[in-house]
Amino acid sequence: MRYAVVIERADGNYSAYVPDLPGCVAVGDTVEKTQEAIREAIRFHLAGMREDGAPIPEPVTVVDYVAA
Repeated sequence: MRYAVVIERADGNYSAYVPDLPGCVAVGDTVEKTQEAIREAIRFHLAGMREDGAPIPEPVTVVDYVAA
């Protein structure tokens, strides 16, 4: 499954979250480190859901860029 990830620049670092997995977040010093961290966070989040017997949400968020 491929989940949409939002990466935002913060004060001195980057933060990421997954709209389809509430509570699944990560931070990093660079975009690349943040991408690595959110991949691991997604794996951990899904493993916890499976362990708890919770249903795994299908990815439904659509990401696109819009010119202004």
